Amino acid sequence: MNRDASEKLFTEALKYIPGGVNSPVRAFRAVGGNPFFVNRASGSKVWDVDGNELIDYVCTWGPAILGHAHPKIISAVKAAAEHGTSFGIPNPHEVTMAKLICELVPSVKKIRMTSSGTEACMSAIRLARGFTRRDKIIKFDGCYHGHVDSLLVRAGSGALTFGHPDSAGIPAAFTSHTIVAPYNDEEAVKAIFAANKNEIAGIIVEPVPGNAGLYLPKPGYLEFLSEITKAHGALLIFDEVMTGFRLARGGAQERFGITPDLSCFGKVIGGGLPVGAFGGRAEIMDYLAPLGPVYQAGTLSGNPIAMAAGLANLEELGANRKSGNAYQQLEERGVQLEAGMKEAAKSAGVPVTFNRCGSMFCGYFTNAPVHNVADAMRSDREKFKKFFHGMLDEGVYFAPSQFESGFISTAHTAADIEKTVRAAAKVLRGL
Repeated sequence: MNRDASEKLFTEALKYIPGGVNSPVRAFRAVGGNPFFVNRASGSKVWDVDGNELIDYVCTWGPAILGHAHPKIISAVKAAAEHGTSFGIPNPHEVTMAKLICELVPSVKKIRMTSSGTEACMSAIRLARGFTRRDKIIKFDGCYHGHVDSLLVRAGSGALTFGHPDSAGIPAAFTSHTIVAPYNDEEAVKAIFAANKNEIAGIIVEPVPGNAGLYLPKPGYLEFLSEITKAHGALLIFDEVMTGFRLARGGAQERFGITPDLSCFGKVIGGGLPVGAFGGRAEIMDYLAPLGPVYQAGTLSGNPIAMAAGLANLEELGANRKSGNAYQQLEERGVQLEAGMKEAAKSAGVPVTFNRCGSMFCGYFTNAPVHNVADAMRSDREKFKKFFHGMLDEGVYFAPSQFESGFISTAHTAADIEKTVRAAAKVLRGL
C-alpha cells in the first residue's frame, strides 16, 4: 500500500507532538513502522490520507458500536451544535442521559458525568475512599483504569505495551495505598483483605479486562469479588468504560448477573465524543459535592454535543429491539469471526488462543489458555508484529498492539468477516 501522505504527516507531527501522536499506543512502537493517518470513516471502514480502505476492528477503541459516522449520531451532533457547543450551565441532554443510564443499568441509581473514562475512574476511587473513610484500593495486574497517578500501577493498555507499567513522574507515596493482585486469583484477594483488615475502601476491576488483550473472568470470580467486598464493608467498582453498553444493554454486569456498588462508563455513551460517567447506589453518590464532602467537578462535564451523540448511540441500540436485536447481531458476528480465525490458525499450523466476549476479542500467539496478564505476556509478540502488518497490507486494521482488545460493530457485515478470515488465513500461512 502507498502511504506517502501518511509518512509526510507523521514527519511533520514529530516536530510538534511528542512521538508524533496524542496517545502512545497510536505510535506503532509495539509493532514497528509508522502510524497511518485517517481523514474519513464510514460504517465498518476507514480511509487513510493516501486513499487506502481498511476494515476497522478498533472502532475508535470501542465507541463506534454502530460503526463510523452513523447518520443518526451525525444528525444529533449537528442539531446540538446549532444551539451552542458548551454552556457551563445545566442542559436538558444531561438529565435525559442520566435517566437513560439509570434505566438501563439497575445498579446505578444516580450518576455524574465527566469528560473521560480516566476522570470517571479517578472520581469513583475518591468517592469510595470518602464514603468508607478508608484509604486502600485493590486493583488487578494488567487492568487499566486511565492514567490517574494512583491507578497507574502494573497497568495495561499503552503502559503494558511499552513495558513501563509505572510511569515516571508519580511519587511512590501516590501509589502506596494501591494494592495489586493477579486477575482471576481468589486466594490473592483473600490474603490482601486478611492483611489489611478494615483498611480496604474497595476493589476496582474491569469485569472483562480489555487492556491486556482480552480475557474473561473464570466462573464464579466476579461473584466472589462481590461477596468479599460485602463481607469486609468495602465497595466493588466495575470499570465498564469499555464493556458498558457493549457486552449487553446493561453492560458486563447484566451479562454476568453482578451488582457492583459503583460503575464507571465512557466510550459508547459518547457516541465517539469525549465523555465519561460514574454512578451507583444513591447513598454513595450523595457523598459527592454539593450534597456531600467528596469534591468532583468538570467544566465540560455533560457537554451538550457529547450528550446528544451518546443519546443517539444508546437510543439506536435500544431501537433495535423493535426491528432486530443489535446485541444478537454483534454476538453472531463475533461467533463468525471467532470460528473463522480459529480455523485459519489451525489450517496454518500456528498456535493461537482466541478469546472473545460478545463483540470484543483478542487473538494471542500461544497455545496455552489466557486468564490473566501473566498468561498474556507469553504470547509471541514477534509473530503478532508480522501478523499485524500482514493484515494491514490486506486491508484489515487491528489494534497496533498485542495487548489491546478488538471490537466489532453492527456495521460489520458477514462479508467483512469473511474477507478478514481469508486475509488471516493467508497471513498466518506466511508466518
